[in-house]
Amino acid sequence: MRIRAQRDDLADVLVRANRAVGTRTALPVLQGLLCEVAGSILRVTGTDLDMTVTTSAEVDVLEEGRVVIPGRLLTEAVRKMPAGQVTIGVKDNDVEIEGNGPRFTVRPLTIDDFPVLDDVVVDGVEVDGEALAEAVGQVTIAASSDGARPILTGVLFESSEAGLRMVATDSYRLAKKDLAGVGLEGTGLVPARGLRELPRTIGSSKVTAQLGDREAVFSSDKGMLRLRLIDGSFPKYQSLLPDTYPNQVILEKEALLDALGRVALVAEDHIPVRLKLTDGGVEVTVSRQDVGGETEHLEGEFSGTDEEVTIAFNPRYLQEGVTVISGDSIRIRVIDGFKPSVLDDGGEGDYIYLLMPVRV
Repeated sequence: MRIRAQRDDLADVLVRANRAVGTRTALPVLQGLLCEVAGSILRVTGTDLDMTVTTSAEVDVLEEGRVVIPGRLLTEAVRKMPAGQVTIGVKDNDVEIEGNGPRFTVRPLTIDDFPVLDDVVVDGVEVDGEALAEAVGQVTIAASSDGARPILTGVLFESSEAGLRMVATDSYRLAKKDLAGVGLEGTGLVPARGLRELPRTIGSSKVTAQLGDREAVFSSDKGMLRLRLIDGSFPKYQSLLPDTYPNQVILEKEALLDALGRVALVAEDHIPVRLKLTDGGVEVTVSRQDVGGETEHLEGEFSGTDEEVTIAFNPRYLQEGVTVISGDSIRIRVIDGFKPSVLDDGGEGDYIYLLMPVRV
């Protein structure tokens, strides 16, 4: 195998494929990128078996062939080359990477050890790529990163009356997003870790999505992302979403984010922030015995059956939820200081963020 292409074009496909390469794996070959050259196309595949990214680029082909090259070293070597043409080729059982002076020599990995991946026939549903990327960002923040609870590390994909529904929870918070008009058939638990890579690997204006029995596949003009589904039953989340909330307040989003930024100077994850909802807005308070505290008032529109309601939240969870909500306003709907509250944009939107209160 031997190819030549512009540095930036090569770096683009290598960086995207390398996002699927395993950093901690018992199989050394999974730290490599499979580079296949045929015709005028370089096809690059990275995988950790749970996530697979395949990208391609048109290059000058000097010799066809296949080779597995250590992914991080290959990617960084190409990125750090001077601007212009870069040549990658196999010579005397080594891989040479050359470009306007510098030359790297890299030992390839055993190609026979690279996993054989089944071919995928792309026959899914076309989705607005920007809308899908936004939905992924809004939902995956609520997924758990605890490998001991694998079910909670996934995002539930299921059909709804509106279209596609995506739900994630780590048992402390829950995010639900409806993508109207997306007729993706089936139900599956898609790894949140892999979904977060979607915009950075194959993100484009149009993305085709399909949900199979064993994996979810997303493809675009930039390549293909394959995610192995998580086995198990997702929690019955519907019971956490009451039909009505007796109290609510509507705040300016940027003002609330600014306040939470000041709160973070005092609070940590285990130090809750108190919100007192009352006529005229919200009083935000945080107190830490060994440091001090911060208090401020945010103007807002309060309405409800109670004269005032005080509730406390994990400040990071609250800030992350506010950040991903679209629009200029945030509505916080509250039952009391002990039951879950819901954040949204104040309208009949397609996204809600449910947050469990902290007992203080």
